Amino acid sequence: MTTRKAIFPENRHALYEEHGYSAAIRSGDLMFVSGQVGSREDGSPEPDFADQVRLAFSNLEATLAAGGCTFDDIVDLTTFHTDPENQFETIMAVKNEIFSRSPYPNWTAIGVNWLAGFDFEIKVIARVPSPA
Repeated sequence: MTTRKAIFPENRHALYEEHGYSAAIRSGDLMFVSGQVGSREDGSPEPDFADQVRLAFSNLEATLAAGGCTFDDIVDLTTFHTDPENQFETIMAVKNEIFSRSPYPNWTAIGVNWLAGFDFEIKVIARVPSPA
């Protein structure tokens, strides 16, 4: 039976304890990363939208690293947007910085009307690399 292991980044923000969830769960060679937002250490949102998106990706990167992964290990990506029509250009610019070459991960973008005070959230599934 495969066991589950909770993964947390080194400098985890307050939202994990406040809302009672793990940053990620590793099960076998897969890591399922909870939705990452552009939150500061105290759990508050970064007010500038572009900076909030960059911080969400930075928080994602820290969570991936804690589980032994990088952006290159992501196989499935889901993003949530409170105003997709007006936010998409900014999101694409940041996403294209992160994923600048193929093969790109699968990507599903979803418009939502509430993200607990945030405007962008990203969750992923990554394959944990085998030891060399």
